[in-house]
Amino acid sequence: MHLDLVTPRDPAVVAVEMGYGHLRAATTLAEQLGSEVLHVDRPPIVAAEEERLWRRVRRAYEVVSRLSQFPVVGAPLRFALDWVTNIPRLHPYRDLSAPTSGVLTLERLVRRNLGQGLVRYLRETGAALLTTFYSPAIVADRAGLDRIYCVVTDTDLNRVWAPVRPRETRIHYLVPTRRAARRLLAYGVPAERITFTGFPLPDALVGGPSLAALKRNLAARIVRLDPSAEFRRSMPEELAHFLGSLPREEEGKPAQLTFAVGGAGAQAGRVGSFLPGFRRAIESGFVRIALVAGIRPEVEARFREAIHAARMEPLLGNGIDILYSPTFSEYYARFNALLGRTDVLWTKPSELVFYAALGLPLILATPVGVHERYNRRWVRENGAGLKEREVRFAAEWFTDWLADGVLAAAAWVGYMQLPKFGLYRILEAVHGSRGAAALREGLA
Repeated sequence: MHLDLVTPRDPAVVAVEMGYGHLRAATTLAEQLGSEVLHVDRPPIVAAEEERLWRRVRRAYEVVSRLSQFPVVGAPLRFALDWVTNIPRLHPYRDLSAPTSGVLTLERLVRRNLGQGLVRYLRETGAALLTTFYSPAIVADRAGLDRIYCVVTDTDLNRVWAPVRPRETRIHYLVPTRRAARRLLAYGVPAERITFTGFPLPDALVGGPSLAALKRNLAARIVRLDPSAEFRRSMPEELAHFLGSLPREEEGKPAQLTFAVGGAGAQAGRVGSFLPGFRRAIESGFVRIALVAGIRPEVEARFREAIHAARMEPLLGNGIDILYSPTFSEYYARFNALLGRTDVLWTKPSELVFYAALGLPLILATPVGVHERYNRRWVRENGAGLKEREVRFAAEWFTDWLADGVLAAAAWVGYMQLPKFGLYRILEAVHGSRGAAALREGLA
């Protein structure tokens, strides 16, 4: 569904290529607005010198993320990553507004003209800023611009998301969780500058405020996740009320397990550990597995090596699929299409934890960074995510969870418990009364 909200003064949707999370949210918003994502770390927004700075920062983050997953050599890098992404305990409630080293470092970079290409673009076009990364918002705020919207892409956030003087900020934060709102209050951001919206899930997977696509996908998913019908027998009235008649043609079809590594390629090596155990389940038509390499050819190569080592090459395209695309836009579209038919998503607890709201149960791999630990805790506390067990025996515990209805229950809880209207609420916040009217019309 495309809400008719486009105006000549629609916001500039801006992101940074620091993992898929910021790009995923920005692409969803840009699609709905009928615009394109502007990359603050690429021309024409930035000059060559600033682009080189962004490239160095991105490469350093990706290297640390990948190497931190190794058992021995990764220990000091995990410590470094935790230090950089550290988020203090929220309780007891207290003033956390004092600038941290990360905040002061960003302030120094801004003083050295970081982001001035973006500021110039916004002044020339008169566009509002809608960004899914903190630095563009802080740059625009420091330049004295108004109409700055910052979409938070994790359940909790580091102090670096708020400027040096948070009580004076012009940034309007659009947050995916109540905890993120409380965190920003602790950082000194005024309450009137914070709006709880939820995460912007793709319209193709939600189906507008009526949730048409979500309900259709979930109805089929519940059948595939409940081969013994144990879960469906436990709540037939509730399922019929919210989803209508469940599709009988899905009975006996294989459950689709999708394994997705992060944008930095961390945890790609796990495939070699768990894939051999699934041979019998795949050959018997009980399970299908999709391996998501994103836009990284080296990750796709590692997946193919694991399949070759397990002597499972005949199953490629016949029970095992690999999703690789050369560009993010192509990957984004193909990944959304895959999620529409996915029954269980196995991933590290990145921004994909919010996709549990689609009725998509999550198996949660090891977090990379403190923010992902908070993401994992949030989705587990809400009953929609399960912590992975020993990877070598994944086929066994996954099959048990299917037989016992555990995954079907997690799918249902995610749908019932988690916020699904983030995309439309963000558009409402950015467009004010016009957005609210369009949202009400979609719900009618």
